[in-house]
Amino acid sequence: MTRQDGATAQAHGGLPDKRRAILAGARTVFADGGYTRASVEAIAAEAGVSTRTIYNHFHDKLHLFQAVITESTAEVADAQVALIDAHLRKVTDLEADLIELGQALAAPMTGHAEHFAEHVALVRHLLADSGHLPQDTIDAWRQAGPERVIGVLAGHLQQLADRGLLHIPDSHQAAAQFIMLLVHGVAPFHHSLGTTREADIHEIVTSGVRAFLHGYLA
Repeated sequence: MTRQDGATAQAHGGLPDKRRAILAGARTVFADGGYTRASVEAIAAEAGVSTRTIYNHFHDKLHLFQAVITESTAEVADAQVALIDAHLRKVTDLEADLIELGQALAAPMTGHAEHFAEHVALVRHLLADSGHLPQDTIDAWRQAGPERVIGVLAGHLQQLADRGLLHIPDSHQAAAQFIMLLVHGVAPFHHSLGTTREADIHEIVTSGVRAFLHGYLA
């Protein structure tokens, strides 16, 4: 890539080709083995670049891992926030709308979207490797991902409470419980069976929503 090509790519909001290749290759390698087991050599091979090129772009493995987590978390959080906004912008049937939201949030975890699958693996390794990573790396992921999504959901739940549909003393805590009941409820079921039928997702989500409403219905 020439300098002009790189400038053009950046001007259009994109990243230079080699940087994109490094991030994509690193995401695959980190998702497969985690931070501690991944080597810069393996990432270079996956990305089709030299190790020197990686160091020129990201300085070291830690900075590369942070860049991968930041990018992946932002993409997934953007998608989840869009789902929350779309399903809760205008609630007409509280239980039915929350069930639809729960199914939409759970679907990427049980479908075949490669990026979502890689992201789930990245987060699993991030938490497993937390003892080998700086705390600010964990905190940055938490703020950009879970806390951002929970914050948006909390805002919608508070609006429902303001309409008298829910009784919520702490909207942030309620949003965290909603996510735990639904999205995290599907994941163990999926991993234990290797697949999850749509009917199974619906049953788990419906049960989670009804448990949530049992605690917060006005």
